Amino acid sequence: MPSRKVNFVEGEYYHIYNRGVDKRNIFSEKSDLARFFQSMDEFNTKNPIGSLYENRFVKELGGRTSKLVEFIAYCLNPNHYHFILTPLIEKGIEKFMQRFGTGYTMYFNGKNKRSGSLFQGKFKSKHIDSNEYLLQVSSYVNLNNCDKNGIDEKTLSMSSWIEYIQSTNVNFCEKSIVLDQFKSKKEYREFALDSWKNTCERKEEMDDLEFL
Repeated sequence: MPSRKVNFVEGEYYHIYNRGVDKRNIFSEKSDLARFFQSMDEFNTKNPIGSLYENRFVKELGGRTSKLVEFIAYCLNPNHYHFILTPLIEKGIEKFMQRFGTGYTMYFNGKNKRSGSLFQGKFKSKHIDSNEYLLQVSSYVNLNNCDKNGIDEKTLSMSSWIEYIQSTNVNFCEKSIVLDQFKSKKEYREFALDSWKNTCERKEEMDDLEFL
């Protein structure tokens, strides 16, 4: 089996993504989406874990000491997902993704009476090697379930976009590495929308060139 090309280093940032095997949906209904998000949270711990129920009980007792990774941004789509992560310990990303992928697959397969892989092989990863790239990827991930013609607040509830541009008590992501570079959330919103529109237009140009 080929080794992973990206070496994950503490303090660095990475774009992590994968999709359902054969491009199948990884969410059948709203409860799946809730379970997926719960898995993102509950499996992100250095502590030994059992079921999500057991892990939540330990967490409520103060047993969860530290996380494996920090989420910077995320987006959940019907058949794929995007994360921006930074590892907090050695092999933090590898450990989290193994727990997360296995845990959610077991839930999904059990619920839908299926077997086998749910995701298309190993998760994919790209090292975010510059600040400019980090800002661009943050907009790409936050707005990944939109198109260049506008945003849909219903789909954006499946991403960290609301955390970034609204005053909210939700602090799942560590946003300061991005937002501290802007005067306000409004300024980041304008940057992100412009960046996302440019990304969509470049993709259309590439698709046209490929067709030609």
